[in-house]
Amino acid sequence: MIVLRGFNQLLISAFADFKRDKVRTGLTSLGIMIGVLSVVLLIALGLGLKNYIRDQFESLGANLVMILPGAGFSGGGNPASLTGGAEFDEKDVSSIKKLSNIKYVVPVFIQSSTVSSANEEKKVSVMGANEDMFSLLNVKVQAGELWTKSDVDKKTKVAVLGYTVAENLFKYPSEALGKTIRIEGLRLKVVGVAKKIGNQERDEAAFVPYTTTFGSINTKKTFFAIYLGIASQDLVSDVKTNVEKTLLRRYDKDKFSVTEQSEILSSINQIFAILNLFLIAIGSISLIVGGVGIMNIMYATVTERTREVGIRRALGATRKDILLHFLTESTMLSLFGGIIGLILATIIVLLIRNWFPVAINIFAVVLAIGVSSAIGIFFGVFPAKKAADLSPMEAIRYE
Repeated sequence: MIVLRGFNQLLISAFADFKRDKVRTGLTSLGIMIGVLSVVLLIALGLGLKNYIRDQFESLGANLVMILPGAGFSGGGNPASLTGGAEFDEKDVSSIKKLSNIKYVVPVFIQSSTVSSANEEKKVSVMGANEDMFSLLNVKVQAGELWTKSDVDKKTKVAVLGYTVAENLFKYPSEALGKTIRIEGLRLKVVGVAKKIGNQERDEAAFVPYTTTFGSINTKKTFFAIYLGIASQDLVSDVKTNVEKTLLRRYDKDKFSVTEQSEILSSINQIFAILNLFLIAIGSISLIVGGVGIMNIMYATVTERTREVGIRRALGATRKDILLHFLTESTMLSLFGGIIGLILATIIVLLIRNWFPVAINIFAVVLAIGVSSAIGIFFGVFPAKKAADLSPMEAIRYE
């Protein structure tokens, strides 16, 4: 009870000192507030990006296998690992289709191109594939219909537009039906508009039969990747082994990779773990600057209140009492800034969540409160010790 009463007295005294100069109190806490705000927001954005990518992969289903050029995602997430590998073609697709336990085999050609209508022109991602892509990627139509296997076989010049593309080109997606668009000289009739799913890559894509892209957009008649839909999760491992054996007949082992979704997500998680460390380190610079600001202000406060310290010592206050008093003030200043920074970060995150899946986890909260308190203690020790070491007689005579 005595300890609790003493602690309450320290807090009351600290708040009374803060009220003497509210502007300085606010400015002193500002550095910590900005630091905590930066750290929490950076962690939230990192988590948001991780959640976004995870959601996109999970939307493809658990039984997705990707055949990629080079080392694929096993190359540590390095973009260069996706280049310089095999260039897949229809012969590879035919070979893989002969294997068992594979529900869908989807050759994928992707290229960023300009699509134009009668009045508008936009940059889109052209995705050439076969009719199984719609089932594998769970593409549904908002208006019109999806093109079919017959369109792939006949090289029909048709396209299904992502919702955002149709909206940008024709204002109302339904008005896109039956209209003609042009992609690098290739004239295509819009037969359908896909439902909006919130995935920027899919909503801003134009889906075209892969055979239609041959000779115009895809002059080499090759594919960036081949997606496989496996009948069951239990069969994924066996299918991967069989696919690798098939492709090794044409390519060296380092020219391609067969990767399932869980492996891709694991690589992504490793990348974001490192990224978060860098983000925290960058945000921590602001916290250190804020801590130095608190130390400077507390040194100035000790100098201004030297006579007060002398009087307290003369009235019986011990060195420990003076040390705890100034240490409490610096900790409260830092903690106050940390809490305000955390509140502001939470408000910002709640606003951003309407457009992007940012998130604040318990780690960010503990880090914000813990670090702000630790900074107040660490940077408050030196000025507090200076105050505690003052001689009572010298302090009273100080002008």
